[in-house]
Amino acid sequence: MKKLSLSNLNRLSPEEALRQARTPIALILDNVRSGLNVGSAFRTADAFALSHLYLCGISAQPPHREILKTALGATESVPWSYHESSSQLVMQLQSEGYEVWAVEQAIGSVGLHEFEARGEKPLALVFGNEVNGVDEEVMKQVDGAIEIPQLGAKHSLNISVCVGIVAWELFRQKNWI
Repeated sequence: MKKLSLSNLNRLSPEEALRQARTPIALILDNVRSGLNVGSAFRTADAFALSHLYLCGISAQPPHREILKTALGATESVPWSYHESSSQLVMQLQSEGYEVWAVEQAIGSVGLHEFEARGEKPLALVFGNEVNGVDEEVMKQVDGAIEIPQLGAKHSLNISVCVGIVAWELFRQKNWI
């Protein structure tokens, strides 16, 4: 076994990455306070060619030092925008035909292992604040909630880990590999 070198990876330039076909999944970061977590979401969105990254509320925006530290250039290869209100963004995306699901521990949530992306509509996933989760107003608007089953004492994952798990599972489900 030998590791691949950088030249073997056939990396796209940021410009080429922005022009490539995108996976029909968008991420909404609802008041994510850590720039490191935002940067990690950029990296995940880049890895799976997700369609868009929406930064809302107090979420840090590029060129923030912590974002740049963990994004490693993904801010240049992922379409993104800032929106003051997550709630207004959810309404807008739903009017554009998106299904919007919160990734949250909630009454009536669907376990990630049971969730099936329908495929006809693009999907937007809302990830909430590190302490308070997805805003209550947004929870009233979403089409449903996806929950990652957990067995430990904390029943909590860092948002950057959560984004990676959910993005991978939906990417895998749809065979977008």
